[in-house]
Amino acid sequence: MATSADVRQDLARLADPRRAEASSRFLQMVPGGYGEGDTAIGVSVPDQRRVAARYWRDLSLAETADLLTGGVHEERLTSLFVLVRKFARADETERGRIVDIVLSHTRHIDNWDLVDSSAPYILGPWLLDKDRSVLDRLAGSSLVWDRRIAVMATFAFIRAGDFDWTFRLADRLLRDPHDLVHKAVGWMLREVGNRDRAAEEQFLASRYQAMPRVMLRYAIEKFDPRRRAEYLSGSA
Repeated sequence: MATSADVRQDLARLADPRRAEASSRFLQMVPGGYGEGDTAIGVSVPDQRRVAARYWRDLSLAETADLLTGGVHEERLTSLFVLVRKFARADETERGRIVDIVLSHTRHIDNWDLVDSSAPYILGPWLLDKDRSVLDRLAGSSLVWDRRIAVMATFAFIRAGDFDWTFRLADRLLRDPHDLVHKAVGWMLREVGNRDRAAEEQFLASRYQAMPRVMLRYAIEKFDPRRRAEYLSGSA
C-alpha cells in the first residue's frame, strides 16, 4: 500500500522554487493575506493531478487524511484530488467515510482552490438526496472557508436543476464580510442563470441593490452589456 510519505516525496521531487514564490503571492500566503501561514513548494496543478492519479487506488483513507493535514499547500490539494477520485468510484459506505473526512478537516481546506476543487465534487453530490442542514452549520461558521464550502457545495444541486439551496445560502450570506464568499455566491448565482435566467433575475430583483458589488458583478457576468449596465446603475 502507498503512504502519505510516498506522495510527499513525489511532490517534493516536482517542486519548483520560482513557482512556489508565484503561488504564494497568488494564494496570498503573505503576511496579512487570507492564506497567511501556509507554505507552497511550487508543484503545478496538472502535476498534482497526475500524482493523485498515480496513488488514489493504493492510498488508504487514513493515509489520504494524513496528507490533508500537511503543512504544504500542494499536499493538501493533492489529497483532495485523491478524495474526489475515490468518491466518484466508491459505494455509499465509502462515500460516507470520505465526506466524514472532509467535514472533520475543513480547517485544513483553507484556501479557495482547496474548497473549489472538492466541495462541488464530494459534499455537494453526497447531499443531493440527503438532509442538507450541514450547509446551514457551515454557512454560520466563523471560518470563511467553511462558508465558501457551503456555497460551493450547491454547485452539485445547480447541475441537477435544484436552485433552492443556492438562493437560501445567498440570502444568508448577502452581507458576509469576506469578498471570497461574495465571489462564490455571485459565481453560483451566475451558474443558476446559465441554466435558468428567469430564476436568477427573480432572485436578484429585490436584492441586487443591497449586494456587495463583487457579488453582483460575478452574478451578472454573462448578461448582455445593456442588462449588466442596468444592474450596475441600480435601474434594473
